[in-house]
Amino acid sequence: MVWDIDDTIFDYTTADRAGMRGHLAAEGLLDGYASVEQALGHWREVTDQQWARFAAGEASFEGQRRDRVRVFLGEELTDAEADAWFLRYLGHYEAAWGLFPDVLPALDTLAASHRHAVLSNSSLHVQDRKLRVLGVHDRFETVLCAAELGVSKPEARAFHAACEALALPPHQVAYVGDHPEIDGQGAADAGLFSVWIDRAGVSAVTGDTPDTREGAAPDQPAGLRRITSLTELPVLLAADTRFGAPSTFG
Repeated sequence: MVWDIDDTIFDYTTADRAGMRGHLAAEGLLDGYASVEQALGHWREVTDQQWARFAAGEASFEGQRRDRVRVFLGEELTDAEADAWFLRYLGHYEAAWGLFPDVLPALDTLAASHRHAVLSNSSLHVQDRKLRVLGVHDRFETVLCAAELGVSKPEARAFHAACEALALPPHQVAYVGDHPEIDGQGAADAGLFSVWIDRAGVSAVTGDTPDTREGAAPDQPAGLRRITSLTELPVLLAADTRFGAPSTFG
């Protein structure tokens, strides 16, 4: 099976918010906003805009990072200046890294019955290190990222690259991700057994993280299975025997 990382196994939203809050305070930038929440909202909006440019092939991974800083600050910075600002933010952000509490129990339960890989819309440099710091890198046979693949989710080619890495056809591979369209519908359209983890338990999607979703009654896109916790995943997978292969981990 194949996993997304951010806001699926890694609590990106919490780490990003805590990291940016600490960074803005250290940089003396909070006075320009009515509240911390307004500053964080602006950062998230800029992040989503620049990430969309990267996903569309309009900017490199490093370029979207630099432009996030420039747009957020409203300043013309050199690449070196933007990189330095972002690196200072990363120090605060990484101090807040953590797995969701349901991740290790789920991985432990599925270790003997499924092979595991990662497919992320980030870069290998970022996600490989993140998985190592979080202590779960060795749980996955391979880690694939959009920056190196040259194609990002929800395009079918991204999902099929993960299937090829496992040497399994799409219909024998499960994919778990937090975004109902990018992850859930994308995997379903690519022919995978698609699982949307809706940690916020809501439906209308306006962004890529749980804190930007609003709504009450789940409006589940077609072709995917919705769960609200990874504790539900082993039972869901056990009910379907079309995919997977014995674990290669001893």
